[in-house]
Amino acid sequence: MSSVPPDQPRRSTGVNAGARPVDPAGRDRRVPAPRRGGPRPPRRAPLALAAGVAAGWAALTSYLPVALVLGLAQLSEDAAAVAGALLAGLAGWLLGHGVPLATPAGPLHLAPLVLTALAAWRLVRAGVHASRAIGARNGRSPRQTVTVAVAVGIGYGLLGALAAALAGTGEVRASPVRAGLTLAAFGTLAALVGAARTTDVTGLLADRVPPVVRDGIRTGLVAALLLLAAGGGAAGLAVATGGGDAADMIGAYRTGVAGQAGVTLVSLGYAPNATVWSISYLLGPGFAVGTGTVVRTSEVSVGGLPAIPLLAGLPSGPVDGFGAALLAVPVLAAMAAGWLLARRLLRAAGERPGSGRAGTEDRHRLGWPALLGPAALAGPVAGVVLAAAALVSGGSLGAGRLAEIGPVPWQVAAVTTAVVAVGAVLGAAATRALTQSRGRAQR
Repeated sequence: MSSVPPDQPRRSTGVNAGARPVDPAGRDRRVPAPRRGGPRPPRRAPLALAAGVAAGWAALTSYLPVALVLGLAQLSEDAAAVAGALLAGLAGWLLGHGVPLATPAGPLHLAPLVLTALAAWRLVRAGVHASRAIGARNGRSPRQTVTVAVAVGIGYGLLGALAAALAGTGEVRASPVRAGLTLAAFGTLAALVGAARTTDVTGLLADRVPPVVRDGIRTGLVAALLLLAAGGGAAGLAVATGGGDAADMIGAYRTGVAGQAGVTLVSLGYAPNATVWSISYLLGPGFAVGTGTVVRTSEVSVGGLPAIPLLAGLPSGPVDGFGAALLAVPVLAAMAAGWLLARRLLRAAGERPGSGRAGTEDRHRLGWPALLGPAALAGPVAGVVLAAAALVSGGSLGAGRLAEIGPVPWQVAAVTTAVVAVGAVLGAAATRALTQSRGRAQR
């Protein structure tokens, strides 16, 4: 029974729908009505705007360092013209993307890979920013990923054509059509990497790839990076050994301190090229520094060379003595990649390499096919990577005998495939065998 008398109004303990709240003083307090349809969706930028801004920023941030370095390289005791430095920067920027330049000395088609890597990194970030701007983050949509990459590539290609048209007013010229198509392809591929990571399409692909293939690709990339690191170390050692000759070449330019600093920076821009040539030398195929020349471990035939500091570290003859030990470096790098593969797979299977603590059931979870399959597949993957590196590292420095510089890609691919496949299999098999023998000895 209710205790409230029937003649008194009943107080409501709840809030009726549509009732207006009342404060303790008895005054009506107006509150805004709730928004219909829930929270507003995040604002998304149009694809054309997002891709255009991202491509423009990538182009600007990769162009300014080139203009600065080439401006320093052109300095002499007199001040260089700013306009000339800006135009030279445009030409150098195009060269870094693989666009050939027509010069009075002949075609120039030797891209400084430092600039290539810088431009690729900025375009990867452009793909990331454009994907986020249109709201495609973690959407796992291949269509959005490709659309973003193509849009960034188109914007970048238009900027490349404009740069070629502006840079073609001097002695150095580039085809606007060639520049536009080259930069469009370059921008699309690089932006695709960033867009795929942002939309998580890479995770979608990784889930659908068999584990053996996924592990083989990863091991091949690791082996390629180890080989390039070995090549970089060998190239640095060679340049350090011939450092006196390199310093004399830089001083011969007579451009003052600022100009010599610019020449040094230009030479450093080709350091990754020397790295690729060096690992090609250690692998066996070698490289050329002109038409009819060859630099191999068994033969060196170069003839007269221009005064370029980068060439100061070239070997003077075939490898002999303690230098022959360097030929084992590629095999050791491949075995290291196989060792890393085995450690990771054994750890995933429950074994701890070197600890000896592995259960009987866990030890049989990793079979030889699951280990040796990825190790063998690492060979072709590394071969493709180093063949691509050999392709972009070569080119020409004018007409005549300098029209052919760099290694032969297919030769590098063939030797790398064999060396990495054999070395990775040996490294992975030895790691698994030693791990199991230690486990049996400690039981």
